[in-house]
Amino acid sequence: MALITGNSRSPLKDRRDDLYETPPEATRALLSVENFTDAIWEPACGPGAIVDVLRAAGHRVHATDLVDYGLKDSESGVDFLMERQSPGFYIGSIITNPPYKLANEFVAHALMLGIPKVAMLLRLAFMESDRRTAILDGGTLARVYVFRKRLPMMHRHGWEGNRVNSGMAFAWFVWDLQHKGPIEIRRISWSAKHG
Repeated sequence: MALITGNSRSPLKDRRDDLYETPPEATRALLSVENFTDAIWEPACGPGAIVDVLRAAGHRVHATDLVDYGLKDSESGVDFLMERQSPGFYIGSIITNPPYKLANEFVAHALMLGIPKVAMLLRLAFMESDRRTAILDGGTLARVYVFRKRLPMMHRHGWEGNRVNSGMAFAWFVWDLQHKGPIEIRRISWSAKHG
């Protein structure tokens, strides 16, 4: 029997579209250490947790999702994994928290599209798999920003159970087509009091 909590490994039928909203602190922490120019594509925008922070910081964001969550200025019905090119204007970066069940596919597809910079919020354990060798050791993974302190819990969309602290370690993984050399791993903080 699977334990059904906000972020535990619930059965796929309970997780539905696998939307776990990104705490705004996580996106603000990324923006404090990584420079993004040109337009940004958020291909799993959900209700806009990442989009809202990016737009508040002055970025032009193209927001899409397979499901319509009612986000203003977004496009629903867009299956990112079926897209063969970026939207009709120049996209310099992709920033997203992909559905957990499709994380490998999202990363591989974003890299295949040739977007100059791709940032994905992923479990730190994403580093551990042999089957991810091509996307992790392919030469364009430039930086991994590991949170010093666990992020506030990312509860599944529609979760009405107890709100608990996160038991998982997350990091921003940044692939950069201009990168040459080893992967840089840095610890970052989302909390103002932990600088």
